[in-house]
Amino acid sequence: MVQRPSRPDRNIALEMVRVTEAAAIAAARWAGRGNKNAADGAAVDAMRFVLEGVSMDGLVVIGEGEKDDAPMLYNGERIGNQQPPEVDIAVDPVDGTTLTAAGRNGALSVIALAERGSMFNPGPCFYMNKIAVGPRGRGVIDIRASATENLKALAQRLGKPVQELGVVVLDRPRHDQLVAEVREAGARVLSITDGDVAGAVATAWPNSGADILLGIGGTPEGVIAAAALKGLGGEIQGMLHTTDDAIRAQALALGYSFDRVLTADDLVASENCFFSATAITDGDFLRGVRFHDFGATTQSMVVRSRSGTVRTIETFHRHDKLQEFNTVI
Repeated sequence: MVQRPSRPDRNIALEMVRVTEAAAIAAARWAGRGNKNAADGAAVDAMRFVLEGVSMDGLVVIGEGEKDDAPMLYNGERIGNQQPPEVDIAVDPVDGTTLTAAGRNGALSVIALAERGSMFNPGPCFYMNKIAVGPRGRGVIDIRASATENLKALAQRLGKPVQELGVVVLDRPRHDQLVAEVREAGARVLSITDGDVAGAVATAWPNSGADILLGIGGTPEGVIAAAALKGLGGEIQGMLHTTDDAIRAQALALGYSFDRVLTADDLVASENCFFSATAITDGDFLRGVRFHDFGATTQSMVVRSRSGTVRTIETFHRHDKLQEFNTVI
């Protein structure tokens, strides 16, 4: 009798919040100090340290890079105590390293988990053209349509004029034409310098001011955002993108398609996925790490798609306990 892989029946996201909290606190100590590599390195060390104690057989599908370039949390690394459940893991210890280094708003520490074999592996395809909306916008967006067409359809669904739509776009030269079209359509551009995951999640968060995300961002961040939006009830679509002929040829040889529309179910096939995010700096839906006499305070979001539960958690970390892990966080 063949034994079936165990499913993650417990809400692992409630355990993952400890992981993102540790990473956020570690990175926050470097916030505003102008060293994004130090912030990212501290977050990676802290995240890896806490992950080692989680009861699971985790496989890093999206990590900090290949093994030779990332000694910890690399793609293909096994995480946890190798006990069931078997899960895929996608991590971004600092979503917004530049934001953290500059002390700007919008940086998060994030992690997503899903059943083994269910997460899309970006391979060599680092970039993706994306569109994301919250629950009320489900079913009306189409990444193959123009920005203007999508904005008109979304405005009609939301029952408000295009002029009131908030459109999240990464501030990059490649988006100059997109920004011009959005403004010509009458919508408001919410420009972000970094924080691809946070921008997508914001579209599904009440009162964030963000209604839709448009433009080219990271494929790994798209997978993580898909795990979050599946739990939040939003929608994301993507199409792989590159301007590098060598990468295109490599991707095509591996079976990737640049014409295929990737849905949330393509990016994370499991209906039982988990997402945890802890704010490093203040953002649209979470407050950043606060250091004080007691120790530190964090705010986190925990999402599970199967149950549809979304929790916000505020945690007080005692100073003396933080000192026990001072070499890590």
